[in-house]
Amino acid sequence: MRDMRSKLDLLVRGMTALRHDGRFDEPNLDGTAGDYISFDSWEWPQGVGLYGLVCLWRHDRDPKLLKTIEDWYDRHLRAGLPPMNINTTGPMMALALLWGETRDPRWETPLGQWAERLLRDMPRTPEGGFQHNVSDKINDDELWDDTLFMAGLFLAFYGRAAGRQACIDEAVRQFLVHARYLADPKTGLWFHGWTFAGRHNFARALWARGNAWITVGILDLIENGGVGKPVEAYLLGVLEAQIEALLHLQAPSGAWHTLLDDPTSYEEMSATAGIGYGLMKAARLGFGPKACGPAGRRALDAVLASIDENGVLGNVSYGTRMGHDLQFYRDIPIQPTGYGQALAILCLTEGMIHAEAAEAAA
Repeated sequence: MRDMRSKLDLLVRGMTALRHDGRFDEPNLDGTAGDYISFDSWEWPQGVGLYGLVCLWRHDRDPKLLKTIEDWYDRHLRAGLPPMNINTTGPMMALALLWGETRDPRWETPLGQWAERLLRDMPRTPEGGFQHNVSDKINDDELWDDTLFMAGLFLAFYGRAAGRQACIDEAVRQFLVHARYLADPKTGLWFHGWTFAGRHNFARALWARGNAWITVGILDLIENGGVGKPVEAYLLGVLEAQIEALLHLQAPSGAWHTLLDDPTSYEEMSATAGIGYGLMKAARLGFGPKACGPAGRRALDAVLASIDENGVLGNVSYGTRMGHDLQFYRDIPIQPTGYGQALAILCLTEGMIHAEAAEAAA
């Protein structure tokens, strides 16, 4: 357990030290420079990173960690927020979970305003799904599984904290619409995306991190989102079908390949961390088969082995657009990122919960 605690501290330091080195040039639609790496940028990798920090703080209540989180939001709210899209909602998702705990009055108004704009202004696909528009691209009539983590969880967390049932209802709607088009009934796994224009799942990629967003997202929606029992039962069925498939695809190392069903694709650690977190959490909450716990712990071991001396999680694939062939996913470069750090933090935090329970029972 001491090793996990020290690795968690390293991961936090590694995340807050991330800086963009100019390797990727991805300007936004409004002409500003896109920065998906530096901790101080407001984008989806940083939002996922902050979510990991908030979840860690909820576990250990470290005042220094809380100050790091709150100072980040205070700086950005004073400077002014970027245009709203699916990905820039990521930091609001983490803030909504934090506000549900602290009730800090600084966050109430910006959260409420963002939720109102999301419900009112976010472009929709047929059947009411959120179109996956991001800072540098409009993805007409497209559903991506990433959307559920960034925007679906935000609405659920905020709706529960603020007593806004309409927000929870919209989050549920998004999970149901996305499950209809992205969950593969044959395998139980999830495709990366769907286009209503072409009515297909693009490359039909069973992409590992996309599946991790779902494993984590469904469990955290059920735990923190205030959804009703019928929806919970339906989503747990979807999750358990996914878990059954994931258990059969885990590599001997404990990791998963970036294309889940392609053992020639590289082993990818952000997905491994997210799936490992989900499997251990499912075991703790009594969901899924008995194999969840041991498989999750094997994933945890793989994650621990991939954290370097600077606290950086290795073998993390860079932000991944929609691929039109499977080779696209095999060729995504490796790059340390906030979401990699955060998913590792989630995995290690859940590992600590299991270790503490085992220690208490001994």
